[in-house]
Amino acid sequence: MNIQTKQDLIGKHSVHAKDTGSTQVQIALLTERIKELNQKHLAHNKHDQSARFGLLKLVGKRRSLLSYLKRTSESTYYELINKLDIRK
Repeated sequence: MNIQTKQDLIGKHSVHAKDTGSTQVQIALLTERIKELNQKHLAHNKHDQSARFGLLKLVGKRRSLLSYLKRTSESTYYELINKLDIRK
């Protein structure tokens, strides 16, 4: 993920102007990293087990952030999963 893509995601999902670490931003950044890893690297390197374990670690981190967001703000949770096209 390049700097411009990262800044665009932060701008789209931030709560306020200087927000770079809110739960919504973290989930959006993790989702982008997961998509890139799946589409670019693992599509061509199917037997790369360390990359697969790294992917599972990212998915687990995103899952825990999503469960935290659902506990704290359920409406924001549903809005974000619809916006990012994530399964529940």
